[in-house]
Amino acid sequence: MNLGRLIVKISFLITIVFHLSSCGIYRPTDAREFPPEPKKRVQKNLDEGRGFKLFDSNKNSGTFDFATSNELWRASLDTLDFMPLISADYGGGILITDWYNENNNYEDYIKISVRFLTNEIRSDALNVKVYTKKCVNVNECIINEDNPEIKNKLVSTILTKASKYKQDQKAQRRKIKKTPRWLV
Repeated sequence: MNLGRLIVKISFLITIVFHLSSCGIYRPTDAREFPPEPKKRVQKNLDEGRGFKLFDSNKNSGTFDFATSNELWRASLDTLDFMPLISADYGGGILITDWYNENNNYEDYIKISVRFLTNEIRSDALNVKVYTKKCVNVNECIINEDNPEIKNKLVSTILTKASKYKQDQKAQRRKIKKTPRWLV
């Protein structure tokens, strides 16, 4: 019986020593790499993903950058919903449509690429490229990238829809805040 307890204790100590030694508790570092001010050191560690905050004073703690909460993303999808999409990569911030023609017109095609540069609703948040393809027959097509008229109209439509979605979302939040808790 004592031999069993001894084996358990020894195996427990070996396990603890093994785990602690693999943690890498001590690593020699160069003091010149770290700022001497504590606040700057903390910020550097947070920027590098080495720490966490318990009581963050950031008011946007409930804001998530998911596709359903990003107004620009939703507005872009709603604006381009009539066109088939080749790629919709929210993480990469890009939408690419397939070649599209209207009324079975096999001579004129259009393809649109929308790249998101920021989540903020502003005029430089989107990089929109419009490609047009003119075909004489199946094998003879000319592709042009420059179509500023359609590009400007798309950017304007997307930004207008996105700002409307944001206003609706703010109005919804105000409505929820004004509702008494006993009614919810």
